Amino acid sequence: MSSPDNPQVDPQPEPRLVMTSADASTSPLFSDALPVTPPPRDPVWSGWDVLMIAGLTLASIFIVSLGLGLAAHLLFPKLSLNSVAAEIAVAAQFISYVMVATFMVMLLQGKYGVPFAKAIRWNWPTIWVKYLGLGVLLLLSITLVSRFLPMPKSTPFEQMFDRRRDAYLIAIFAVTLGPLMEELFFRGLLYPVLERRLGVFWGVVLTALPFGLMHMFQYGYAWGVVLLIFLMGVVCTVVRAVTGSVASSFLVHVGYNGTEMLLLMLATDGFRHMEKAVATIRP
Repeated sequence: MSSPDNPQVDPQPEPRLVMTSADASTSPLFSDALPVTPPPRDPVWSGWDVLMIAGLTLASIFIVSLGLGLAAHLLFPKLSLNSVAAEIAVAAQFISYVMVATFMVMLLQGKYGVPFAKAIRWNWPTIWVKYLGLGVLLLLSITLVSRFLPMPKSTPFEQMFDRRRDAYLIAIFAVTLGPLMEELFFRGLLYPVLERRLGVFWGVVLTALPFGLMHMFQYGYAWGVVLLIFLMGVVCTVVRAVTGSVASSFLVHVGYNGTEMLLLMLATDGFRHMEKAVATIRP
């Protein structure tokens, strides 16, 4: 007990060092003291997500095509399915692409909590017309290269242009939803995953390769056409890599497809005389 003559003074508490996570991450003594939150990876999705979307796309196109064909047979028993094959193919792709695009948005914004457009780098370029022009030059260059490669005389894709109505339907699809979904998947989702793991070079090559192989069935497995589509995919992926914008590669794709459809339409008198087509139809 303390007395007035000899008071007991309570010792002052020793100062305590407050360590923040920022300090802990830079101090060698306390580097393991506190967990440091790693920066989010770019992209946030994985290769398994990309494979899942690819599988979903193929499965949905097959199931929707089957469903539309069955519906057409039940509703119009006397109708030949061959006569509406192009309409069924385009309708099935349209429905499937809308479903898959919705799933992409839900995956990135729901599972990973990132805005879809920002995550895939949908940055609309200021001078957008130059990318359309690049697509035009790309089409002309690839057409020139095709003169030195073995090109098939007829392909399953060309046969879908036999009727004028089908030709216009396919042409509209080829400059709208078709290139949009291909760019979203290949340059928007697949390329960033490959680039993160393998670097820019292999990211470009391995993005363009499945893009070319995907069209093999449409062109009767003609390797010359597949090679040209691969080269077109390389250019689109390089544009994506250099500009950091999927919108830019989309514009190149639209310029390429749009020029091809326009030239084909002019050469065949508005798709009336497909026998006048002088070049193989490419995507």
